[in-house]
Amino acid sequence: MHASRTVRAHDADHAVTHPAAQPAAHAVRLPGEGPGGPLPGPAERVAVAFDGLAAGTEPLTWGQWSLWEAMVRHGSWMPLGGTKALAPGTGLADLAAELRYLVTRYPSMRTRLRFDGGPEPLQEVAGAGEVLLEVHDAPADGDPAATAAAVEAHHRHAPLDAAADWPVRMAVVRHRGAPTHLVVLICHLATDAAGARTMLREVAERSTAPAEGLQPLDQARWQCSPAGQRQDGRALRHHEQLLRSAPLHPLRPPHPAHPLSGPTPPPGPRYWSAELRARALGPAAAAVARRTGATPTTVLLALYAVALARATGVNPVVLRPMVGNRFRPGLADVVCMLSQLGLCSVDLAGTTLDEAVDRTRRAALGAYKHGYYDPRRFADLLDRVSRERGPGLDVSRVFNDRRAESPDDGGAVPAAAGLRAARERSGFRWTDRTDRPSERLFLTVEDHPDGVLLSFTADVHHFPAERVEPLLRDLEGLAVAAAHDPAAPSGVH
Repeated sequence: MHASRTVRAHDADHAVTHPAAQPAAHAVRLPGEGPGGPLPGPAERVAVAFDGLAAGTEPLTWGQWSLWEAMVRHGSWMPLGGTKALAPGTGLADLAAELRYLVTRYPSMRTRLRFDGGPEPLQEVAGAGEVLLEVHDAPADGDPAATAAAVEAHHRHAPLDAAADWPVRMAVVRHRGAPTHLVVLICHLATDAAGARTMLREVAERSTAPAEGLQPLDQARWQCSPAGQRQDGRALRHHEQLLRSAPLHPLRPPHPAHPLSGPTPPPGPRYWSAELRARALGPAAAAVARRTGATPTTVLLALYAVALARATGVNPVVLRPMVGNRFRPGLADVVCMLSQLGLCSVDLAGTTLDEAVDRTRRAALGAYKHGYYDPRRFADLLDRVSRERGPGLDVSRVFNDRRAESPDDGGAVPAAAGLRAARERSGFRWTDRTDRPSERLFLTVEDHPDGVLLSFTADVHHFPAERVEPLLRDLEGLAVAAAHDPAAPSGVH
């Protein structure tokens, strides 16, 4: 094992001392996503410099506020990214150049928070500085992929100082002197999934065209302007109307088939997570989308709403779909955190599933239109309306479709028997139990080689754990039923 040393990216032949960053006076250290085991120090740290860029300090943007509140509440810096194998011949200088490209091109990658400007943090974009590229040597007789997995786990677990640390962590794994793997982890505060896709595309292309759109400092200025305040005011009025008309939920209703699921919560951790690898959901939902003219995301949102209504007996269903906000002027390809939770309400009583999709589409349009707002004012509104209406106002039903939009391939809809057979092969499993706070119900949709991956977290103090698997399987079953039958009933009364 080599002793750790630091080298400059432009002068790799001479080791120089790099002073450790000093924590800010009001730094906020957020845990990572554990567990991460002990890891020997890196063999080298390559100091990658950036200089001469636009910089400044502004309040947090609305998207940053939404994510910062969630990070603090969940107690995590929510790292994005992972590990990739490198093409043979990739050099350390190539990887240092990639890191320099990231922090040079994207202001969000050189943004830290300041806590000395008052009761609320500020975003500070640096115009010059250095970010470190770690180099880890795998044992000569070992598996470099295993070393890369250990490096990734370590950096996911290690806390992030929001005031002192850069939001991007990059590490290289070498095996017998040659780089074999790259580990990149980025704080979620720096970008959302859509921004990450833009970043990956431009890094591959090494685009030199000026970055387009309103960068976070510009966004913060616009949001404080009269135009931004008008947008926020319209959103606030829309949200208040929905909150005052939303149905009240029983605190933890018993299920007739499970009498032991009554008002007494189970012992142990409160938030349970599970996943369903739904093999039939993708083609079935695509068939419904093609027939109704809705997007696949809208179809899945409608199916989720129907499944919730059937599981809880509460209708209309209030949902919080994740709104990407990329359709707004100047925001399409900005690498930053723009996603916010929208709010919509869907009345599904007596509908067919096609009608449920149509009603969901119209309700979701309102959520998207008003999904760009100051989350602090929304939180105040929710607290006020909750006090006025009493217990049972629950809007913690989140839907997040993280898949990239893909064009309809125009292929034939699989036969009904084939869809039913695929559904029988869908696999359910529990993945985690924790007391780390989350939303009461949170459904994430992702692509998976086996089909569509439904990841679901439930607060079992409000939604019994024994209902989780039936809910997810019902969602897929509704899609299969609707794929070939425009008149398939929703079953919501």
